[in-house]
Amino acid sequence: MRKQKSLHPQCPDLLRLGPNRFEAALRAEAVAVREEQKSVRDSYLDLARQEDEQEDGRGVTRRRFFVGAAATTTALATSQFLTTQASFAATPTGTLIHVFLYGGADALSLFAPMDDPVLNRVRPSFTLPAGNSIPLERGFGLNESFAPLQKYLDAGQLAFIPAVSDRRLDRSHFAAQDICQLGGLPAETGGMGWLTNLADKLGPGTAFRAIGIGSTLPRSLVGGGGALALNSVASLNVNGDGKYRQPTVDAIKTLFTGINHPIEAPVRAGIDALTLATNLAQKGYTPANNVKYTGVGNAFRELAQLIKGGANVRIATVGMGGWDTHENQGTRGGYVARRFGELASGLDGFFEDLGPDLASNVTIMVSSEFGRRVAENGGGTDHGHGGGVIILSGKKLAGKILGTWNGLDTLANGDLPEMNNMFSVFGSVAQGRFGLTDAEVGQLFPRQTYTPVKIYA
Repeated sequence: MRKQKSLHPQCPDLLRLGPNRFEAALRAEAVAVREEQKSVRDSYLDLARQEDEQEDGRGVTRRRFFVGAAATTTALATSQFLTTQASFAATPTGTLIHVFLYGGADALSLFAPMDDPVLNRVRPSFTLPAGNSIPLERGFGLNESFAPLQKYLDAGQLAFIPAVSDRRLDRSHFAAQDICQLGGLPAETGGMGWLTNLADKLGPGTAFRAIGIGSTLPRSLVGGGGALALNSVASLNVNGDGKYRQPTVDAIKTLFTGINHPIEAPVRAGIDALTLATNLAQKGYTPANNVKYTGVGNAFRELAQLIKGGANVRIATVGMGGWDTHENQGTRGGYVARRFGELASGLDGFFEDLGPDLASNVTIMVSSEFGRRVAENGGGTDHGHGGGVIILSGKKLAGKILGTWNGLDTLANGDLPEMNNMFSVFGSVAQGRFGLTDAEVGQLFPRQTYTPVKIYA
């Protein structure tokens, strides 16, 4: 039985340590553990001092060897984490952000072949008008709602990939979203998200190395246990009365550090993440270049704060809903055009806020679970295949229209056929950003034959 301390949980003054008996007991226990361990730690330190005195100083002492071995073992056992202090140097491979448009975005309302006879016949209300559209290449035009990104298009940093799909996809939102974010059928992937697999390939990083902006992690980041989900930087905090937050953090740190156990590294990484988030939140954040974030742009604001604050984000996700446009679609200045405009403004503000140096290390990939049918249904478009992928990158791209395009002469049951495999596109974007081998990319997508697509110049 532990010897009773001055702050034992049974003390009458226990409640002065916290807002309730549970939290007060936690802090009292932390003090007791610290006092109990002090003599043991002191004896270890004394032995280490004697050992150093006895050795002649050449090479590595036994104490230093054991410290190094313990650190290596911990890093291997908890490969998701390193402390933020150890990893503030710029990540040479940069950051990949996956923006997912939930609902099945109609890519043909954003970029499409101009004056195409098939489109003129089957979707006359949703074609892109020649006078207002932005010219691309290979006969394609771009919806004027993307005008905020014109400078990146001119600089070779914005590109579009048409007719992107996968044979596994069906017309169910939920099933298709799972497949897109897992990188295959759940039975094929073991429930591991493809971005989780990518994070494993990239190796350890800070606690912010893989994050999802939102209240829950997307399926693409599940399965590894190393990703964070947060609505905002300020939301990463200890709940409860403010005056008890730091004592609670101190109690957790005392109980779960210095215990020679694999749990110590994740706890310490979590404390580091909390510390960085708290510091950033306390400083406040003013975007550069007079950027004003609205709508989905608020998610990019949080990413900009983390990236500029030194969090070393390698992989991030942003979700944007509202793309299931069965009616009132409005390609020409209507609903879907406004949604694309909101997305474009958010992307533009983010790159402006980062500035050219930081933006040069960022690639953003935008995709959806599937596209829409080629023909309109009167007021909108129904679920289809052959969606589109948007890429905005600080790294110069290989063109404005990437991948294969075989035209609209042959449709698949009224849909765009798969001309560019979704997972080959995803893998090629990640490969060029992070310098992975073909074999490493192939491991991100089980049972998928990886065929590289030229993305970067």
